[in-house]
Amino acid sequence: MKNIASWMKQGGPEGDIVLGTRCRLARNLQGIPFPEAASRDQLREVLQQVENVVPRLQSLGSFTYLEMGTMDTLDRQILAEEHLISPSHIQNPQHKAVILNDTSNVSIMVNEEDHLRIQVLKPGLQTEAAWQLATKIDDLLEEHLDFAFDMQTGYLTSCPTNVGTALRASVMFHLPALRRLKKVQEVLGAVSKFGLTVRGLYGEGSDVRGNVFQLSNQITLGQSEEETIEHLARFTDQILHSERQAREYLLEEDRRLETEDWLFRSYGILSNARTITSLEAMELLSDLKLGVDLGVIELSDRELLKQLMVQIRSAHLQKMMGQELPVQERDRLRASLIRDTLRSKS
Repeated sequence: MKNIASWMKQGGPEGDIVLGTRCRLARNLQGIPFPEAASRDQLREVLQQVENVVPRLQSLGSFTYLEMGTMDTLDRQILAEEHLISPSHIQNPQHKAVILNDTSNVSIMVNEEDHLRIQVLKPGLQTEAAWQLATKIDDLLEEHLDFAFDMQTGYLTSCPTNVGTALRASVMFHLPALRRLKKVQEVLGAVSKFGLTVRGLYGEGSDVRGNVFQLSNQITLGQSEEETIEHLARFTDQILHSERQAREYLLEEDRRLETEDWLFRSYGILSNARTITSLEAMELLSDLKLGVDLGVIELSDRELLKQLMVQIRSAHLQKMMGQELPVQERDRLRASLIRDTLRSKS
């Protein structure tokens, strides 16, 4: 199987609750219409300009330029499942590209909603580190590309909500205890009043799966990048505190037995099921991760469950088998993969 992106394999600060951190910068080339309005020749011109500057990134590591139209369908889907490209970047792949570094924690989408979307992903809570690396990449590219910029408003983007710094910083939380206690809406419901938004597993328009929520900034105009990162960090601390309180509550003496029973039942299903859907597997793996993080259930590899949450997805399963599979066969293979993995690490 293809190696899982490094940010999904490794642990990081606050890794029991924060699965990962992402910083994304949107940029467009001066004098060329945004992708939705550009002609094929203009989109090809963007690809050519961007491909020419890839060697300039080598001071930050090894980078590979890949045109989406030349990639296998499953390979494109795998990149989306690992959050390295957006689901929309898979659609109509002609005249689109992605630039990946050798550890797959940096990706640059070309001709998505904007000409360039620079993404840095880090395991655990590392907003500052992700932003600093994204800024270095941006600076290197800007030495050789003429970005669309206005002195009054900042960087110009396809969507008006990104104009200004064009920075989107997000933190991916695993919040099973708050959801178990039906407190998620109470904790996350008010963030929109403070210029933040909560989305599902794959960002905008996606559903919540496996109790994974993404918190990100909405404001990019009239606020510096430093202020954006600091603002997100303050709310992240509040959410971390709330989830930790909820976990402590679940382990109090008068409800510990009920909590352990719930978590071990999920573990039992995962360890024995012969067929399982992606949605059910995500929910049960969320329970199991909570059990491991609380010390209720023992596994030798604490980061294993984060990897499994990726490996059980449809494209990864089919890539592992080297062929497209019907839904029923994917459900059987998913259950087998989970059983075998847990048996080897328990």
